[in-house]
Amino acid sequence: MTRRELDAAGISDPELRAAYTRCRQLNARHGRTYFLATRLLPVEHRCAVHALYGFARWADDIVDDIDRRQTPDERDRLLRLLENDLAYGLSTGGADDPLVRALADTIGRYGIEHTLFTDFIASMRTDLSVTDYPTYADLRTYMHGSAAVIGLQMLPVLGTVVPREEAAPHAAALGVAFQLTNFLRDVGEDLDRGRVYLPADLLAAHGVDRPLLEWSRRTGRRDPRIRSAFIAAEALTKGVYREAEPGIAMLDPRVRPCIRTAFTLYGGILDVIAHHDYGVLHRRSVVPCRRRAATAAVGAARVLGVRLRTRAAHPLAPERGAVPRRREFEQ
Repeated sequence: MTRRELDAAGISDPELRAAYTRCRQLNARHGRTYFLATRLLPVEHRCAVHALYGFARWADDIVDDIDRRQTPDERDRLLRLLENDLAYGLSTGGADDPLVRALADTIGRYGIEHTLFTDFIASMRTDLSVTDYPTYADLRTYMHGSAAVIGLQMLPVLGTVVPREEAAPHAAALGVAFQLTNFLRDVGEDLDRGRVYLPADLLAAHGVDRPLLEWSRRTGRRDPRIRSAFIAAEALTKGVYREAEPGIAMLDPRVRPCIRTAFTLYGGILDVIAHHDYGVLHRRSVVPCRRRAATAAVGAARVLGVRLRTRAAHPLAPERGAVPRRREFEQ
């Protein structure tokens, strides 16, 4: 976390500053697309967003255990320890884990509903035992806790120009759209972990099942039925993006460029998947660096436009979250 971000958010306690910094470092390492978009937020909001995403990333890492060094029981124990630490942090304001300490502070600052985190942990625990989803309805139940709640957690931080309950369904849909994008992009890696997140009824409608996916992953050979199923998954995901998009205009104008950038970048992953002819079982589709940079530049231009309009409308008012631009704030 930069000093400027911490100071703008009013975070002065040294241990808490270190906790937020840890969240930012985790996000910078794991979430390139999301982290890039977050840089477009008003500076005083970034700490809270890093805390929310950092906690989610940490819980996900526990469940996935990329190195496969831990049994499901050991991962369940770590998840319960994290859950208990969060409960303690919410009741006392302190926690052993720095990520939880930053999260508890963010929850208190913005009055975020505690049940959103209970639902999130419940979905993370599901990953320890459930390896596939028979129908899209079953998957949506899982994604409420794993993705929709992330959008709902963000709303109090981002702010809205309409009643929050009006924006909530769109925020939840955006979280789901992002996760569905990940499920399609990462279908091969998830299969290596023994999971298939694409719903079985969607796959079966195109003559695809788990053994066929495993055969394709193992041999590197393609099958037109798999391609057809992935095209259907792409269409399903684009439909959820359409549900989400109207919510961007419901947000505080200052945060819209960030969310629009994330919306565009994640949607761009689907374009790359199509460009690679839906070969996600054999290669990971990533938006090229030049395209990410160009999209971020457009977002930055939108941020500047919002700031100029705000200053023109209120020429004597200080910019919210502004701090003296001294050298030490730019570290």
